[in-house]
Amino acid sequence: MNFNPMYITFGLYLVLVLGIGVTAYLATKNFNDYMLGGRSLGAFVTAMSAGASDMSGWLLMGLPGTVYLVGLSKSWIAIGLVVGAYLNWRLVAGRLRVHTEHNGNAITLPDYFYHRFGKSTRIKLASAAIILFFFTIYCASGIVSGARLFQNLFPEISYMQAMWLGAGATIAYTFIGGFLAVSWTDTVQATLMIFALVAAPVMVYLAAGGAEQVSAAVQAASAASGKQYASLFGDLTWLGILSAAAWGLGYFGQPHILARFMAADSVKSLTGARRISMVWMVACLGGAILVGYFGIAYFGAHPDETAAMRGDHERVFIALTMLLFNPWLAGIILSAILAAVMSTLSAQLLLCSSAITEDFYKGFFRPDATQKELVWIGRGMVLAVSALAIIIAADPASRVLDLVSDAWAGFGAAFGPLVLLSLFWRRLTEKGAFVGMVAGATTVIVWIRYVNPAMKSADMETLYSLVPGFIISALAAWLVSLWDKPPAAEPLQRFDAARQAYRTEAEK
Repeated sequence: MNFNPMYITFGLYLVLVLGIGVTAYLATKNFNDYMLGGRSLGAFVTAMSAGASDMSGWLLMGLPGTVYLVGLSKSWIAIGLVVGAYLNWRLVAGRLRVHTEHNGNAITLPDYFYHRFGKSTRIKLASAAIILFFFTIYCASGIVSGARLFQNLFPEISYMQAMWLGAGATIAYTFIGGFLAVSWTDTVQATLMIFALVAAPVMVYLAAGGAEQVSAAVQAASAASGKQYASLFGDLTWLGILSAAAWGLGYFGQPHILARFMAADSVKSLTGARRISMVWMVACLGGAILVGYFGIAYFGAHPDETAAMRGDHERVFIALTMLLFNPWLAGIILSAILAAVMSTLSAQLLLCSSAITEDFYKGFFRPDATQKELVWIGRGMVLAVSALAIIIAADPASRVLDLVSDAWAGFGAAFGPLVLLSLFWRRLTEKGAFVGMVAGATTVIVWIRYVNPAMKSADMETLYSLVPGFIISALAAWLVSLWDKPPAAEPLQRFDAARQAYRTEAEK
């Protein structure tokens, strides 16, 4: 194996993240440190960690690829994500940070639900099971994405070698350093991602010849293919736009993003974090869209170079980077794809570990477990979930991986309405919360397995499962709570205290 610049760049990057893991290990004193960093994250780290753990390899491969294939009409997904993320920061972040402290100093979402609704065991079990199920599959998807990246860049290695190479470093620093390692590496990875997504579209734009040449090349490609590459609406109907933009609804229920809000050192720091995070997000999503759009122009003008994509439109970012950048700089920019995969995978591994350790092991088997014991159980669960994910990922064609694209909808429908109502409506009852959560998850699964296939068979346009799932979950929680008797005095007192504390902190 020749040690070209790309190998050296990737090697240095992996050494860096492992070094951060060791540093975080030395700063981890108890289980709260391991799972939430001791609620000590400042504005910058909170913002960058939330962004990096949110955006996976999809940001640098899937989004540019689908824009390259279809055109700007795919930007509605990004528009929906930006709106949803902003509302999540405004409505949920600070309130969740305060409410979790007032409800048993909860460090996981299931633990928060448990205390918020009068120590409800069934809500804690159901929410932990949902997290464990979907995130184990998510982890497998991340491992496959990393393996595919290494195979694309280094075709001489096998899929299994690529899988272990991609997953090994992520598992190692998550195992060693926990939440602090994940958050600190997320900061490095988010910085790397925004650098790549600013530099790449600028280079492609210049290589394509500038504004006039890009416009002419895109128009020529549109005429040749019959597609409306330059149109924001394209062939989309209002239902298609709704399905794409509705991705933003999912933010309210994503445990790995909500955990970053819970770990902030104060409500005030979340205000600064919101501004940093939204600038980062808009820049990254805009850059990814422009890479795909300018790629249409570049490859339209240089058809002989399309072979660099190897017939896969999702390789457009990789192909353009390798064609246009110096090998040393290309290695740095392509490391951003690995950073996107690793940041999301590490957050998912840690959430699975916390669900097992805090919500099952401590909650039901060892309530008096020591902090040291919980930290090592947490580390053990990182390895256990990783092993299961690797078993699934070892067969990249496994049908279970098809569920990954719908996990965002599953979390958004199951937890999104519940999180919002639990923070804003004191009348929400335990029974309403439980029924709403189950109804949301069930609706998504039924819609995916039966409704959308039936709509396709009837030549009807499908609807993203998150939309009906979110609506039915919210309605079920609201109606059942109104039908049920009011909550007990103690949960209401905690809710009022948390609401007043949030108002006080927000006014500082």
